[in-house]
Parts: sequence; structure tokens; C-alpha cells
Amino acid sequence: MTQSPQALPPEMTVFERGWLSANNILFTGTGDTAVVDTGYHANAAETVALVERALGDRPLARILNTHLHSDHCGGNAALQARWPGARTAIPPGQLAQVRDWDPVALSYEPTGQFCPRFHADAVLQPGTETVLGGRGWRIHAAPGHDPHAVVLFQPDLRLLISGDALWENGFGVVFPELEGEHAFAQVAATLDLIESLAPATVIPGHGRVFDDVPGALARARARLAGFEADPAKHALHAAKVLLKYKLIEWRTQPLDDAYAWLSRTAYFQCVHQRFFGATDRRAWFGQLVQSLARSGALRLEDGVLHDA
Repeated sequence: MTQSPQALPPEMTVFERGWLSANNILFTGTGDTAVVDTGYHANAAETVALVERALGDRPLARILNTHLHSDHCGGNAALQARWPGARTAIPPGQLAQVRDWDPVALSYEPTGQFCPRFHADAVLQPGTETVLGGRGWRIHAAPGHDPHAVVLFQPDLRLLISGDALWENGFGVVFPELEGEHAFAQVAATLDLIESLAPATVIPGHGRVFDDVPGALARARARLAGFEADPAKHALHAAKVLLKYKLIEWRTQPLDDAYAWLSRTAYFQCVHQRFFGATDRRAWFGQLVQSLARSGALRLEDGVLHDA
């Protein structure tokens, strides 16, 4: 779905993609064309078609990623194939991993997801500015959900591209916490940064463009406080999110095959061992499925999971 709220300037188009693929933000106007975040690989053909239709005869000159989770950069390779001259900029800290293509360090194998190999030409260095659509956008480090993530802020318009650092109702799973690192404080610091920027409008990685930024920050901080008080609650949330995400991709999957996928996916093994090791892993998986079924996130019929 394409959104063009009055708060957005004419050189910007937001393609709201849902939860399998992150939103894509396309810049036209003067100067180089550019797209920020490119969705999941399963929707890459649609991403290319959306960008192609919006650009018309103009080529895509630049690709930028707020972070390198598979749902934000899975369309990079397809866009690079369609427009070979496009230059790609990623957050600092993972350039070598992209150039050597390390799917473990880049999180794709540990999450049980996939990202086609792409190349990167430059980094989005925090503390500097990049020009998009003829306007200067400031680059800020935004660790927490991902230690390398950045957000982009246009001060004249007070417009923020937040990635998964802030949604209208929360923020992305804090993946470093699942690995035993203490990253909730980084989430809090990133929320403080966003508050200090005082954006009037936020374009999140998922969900609609919104302007109730104080409300979103309050909801995010309340959610964070709950996770800090009970880290196992966050770990359970993360496990359910990863399973639901994969089911969005699968659409349907036999229960036994879904369990086999979970059993070979490192993040599930880590979460189970660190937080729920007293429960048999198959029984724990059953609890995840039942919880998602009760919430209406999936259906279990005759031994087959169905996305809902």
C-alpha cells in the first residue's frame, strides 16, 4: 500500500509493506533517486515492481538500509540486479561481513531466515549527513534492536525514518538480549535520542506513518519496562515473533516440519536453553503454538499450521 500523508514532502513515497517486508521509502525529486529499506526476499519482485512503477524512466541510483535484518535488506540483490549502477550504503560495523558474505554473523542463519547475497559500497556513518530527495538527512546511531542500526532525521521537516527503533506501538525484538548481552539500556538510550530530536512525523520500519510521537514513545517505554522487569517475557515474545514471522512466509506448514525448523534455528535453541530449559523443547514448542493460536495469530488444523 502506498501512503502519501500531507506531512510527507512530494519527493517521498512510502510503500507500507506489512510485517514480512519492512516499509520502503522512495526518494525522487532533485538529485539521485534512492530507496531506504527493501523488504524480505520473498517479496523482492514486488519491491522491484513498486520502485520501477514509481520511477518511470529514471534509474534507481541509491539503496540505503537502516539495518541488515533480512526483512529490511532482502530486496537489495533484486534491486541491484535491476539497476546495476545503484550504490548501496549500510550501517557501519558489518561492511566486512557483507563483502565476505557471512550469513551467520549477519543473523540470517541464526534466525532461520534468508537473504540473497548483495554488495555494499559505503556506510551510513552516524554524525554525518546524506542527501535524499534534495534535502539533508542526519544519520544517528540507534542500537538496541540491532547493535548496528541507524535512524535518519530531516530536521527542517522534523521527519524521522526510524527503522525498528520505534513503531507506533513498540519496537523490534532486542536480539542482543537473546544472546546474553545487555541491550535494554541501548533501547532506552535510542528512545531518548528520538525524543531529543523531537520529530513531528515518524516513518517506521513496519506499520503506518504516524505523528503521535509522544504517545508512541510512552508506549515503547512502558513495553521496555515490562521486558526489563521480566527478561523471560521478552524472550517468549521473541520466540513467538520469530515463529509467526516464518509462518507469514510459509503461509502453511505441517506441525512436524515447523518443529524441525525450530530445532535447527539457533535463536530458538538459545532462548529455550537460557530461559525455558526446564521444559521439554517439543512441549515448549507446543506452548508457543497454542499461545499464538489463542491470540489469533495462527490456526492449527489436522496437524498443519496456517497463518492467520
